[in-house]
Amino acid sequence: MLETPRVIELPKIVDLRGNLSVIEGGGNVPFSIARAYWLYDVPGGERRAGHAYWHNKEFIVALSGSFDVEVTNGKDVQKYSLNRSYYGLYIPNGWWRTLDNFSTNSVALVLASCRYSDEDYIYDYDEFLSYRNNRNNQNTRNNQNIPITHQAHETHVAHQPHQPHNPQALPLPKVTFREGNITALNGSIDLPFEISRVFYSYDIPAGVSRGAHAHKRCHQFIVAASGSFQVRVDDGENQSTVLLNRPFHGLHVPPGVWSEEMEFSSGSICLVLASEHYDEEEYIREYSDYLTFIKEK
Repeated sequence: MLETPRVIELPKIVDLRGNLSVIEGGGNVPFSIARAYWLYDVPGGERRAGHAYWHNKEFIVALSGSFDVEVTNGKDVQKYSLNRSYYGLYIPNGWWRTLDNFSTNSVALVLASCRYSDEDYIYDYDEFLSYRNNRNNQNTRNNQNIPITHQAHETHVAHQPHQPHNPQALPLPKVTFREGNITALNGSIDLPFEISRVFYSYDIPAGVSRGAHAHKRCHQFIVAASGSFQVRVDDGENQSTVLLNRPFHGLHVPPGVWSEEMEFSSGSICLVLASEHYDEEEYIREYSDYLTFIKEK
C-alpha cells in the first residue's frame, strides 16, 4: 500500500530558558536523515514552485512564521497549514508538493532522506502524472535500480578544521531565489558526520543561556536559523565566543568541547544538527566532570 502524507507531532520540551523540539532520523520521522535545508527570507505571500521526487522523502517544519503545503497524488489535493514548531509534515516520495502563503519572516526546515541529486526531482507535472499511473500499476521507475548521482556543494564544512581556542562561524552554501533563499547541508559531504538528530530551541526569553555541557561522542553543528546569539566554547584550557547571526553561517562543535549559547536576540531560533541520537549517558553536564574527562583523554 502506498504511503500518504501525514502530520507528525514532535516532542515539545518546555523550559523557562526556551522550548525545545527534537527530530530523530528513524525515530519520530520514518527515514534516516541524509540532508537538511532551510528556506528563509521568503517574501510574504510567496509561492514556491511545485515538484515531486522519485526517491526522496521529506519532513517539513515551520521553525518560524507559517506557510501552507499543498500535496497531490494527481487526483486528490490536500492542504496542510504549518504554523507550530512542534508539528511537521511527512511527505513520502511520489507526491507533488507546493509551498505557499508564507507569512513574513517564515523559516521552513526540510529534512530529506536522500542527499541532493537533480536527477531525483520531477519538475514536469505531466511526467509526474505518468509516474503516478505507472506506480499505481506497480510498474514504476521508483522500483527500478536507478543510480542517483549525489552532488555536493563547493563549500565543504568537513574540510574546515575546528579549533576550540579559535573558532569561527563557517560560511555555508546559500542559493538565492526571488521567492527566498536556501541553505542545505548533506551529511558526510558538507558536514564531517551523518545527521542522526536535529533539534532546535525557540521561544527563548531575553537574558537566558542554554547548553553548558559537552559531549563524549556527539558532533554538533549550530546555526542561528533566525535572530542571533553567541556560542562560548571551551576546550579545558582556552575559551572563545562566536557570534551567530546569519542562517548561512554555522559553528561545528566536535566531541569533547564544552559549549554554551547566550545573548539571544528576540525571536532567535537555535538550530542544531547532531551526529548521534539522544543518549543522556554521553552528556557531560558538570564542568568539574568535564575537566576530569579532558585530563583522562
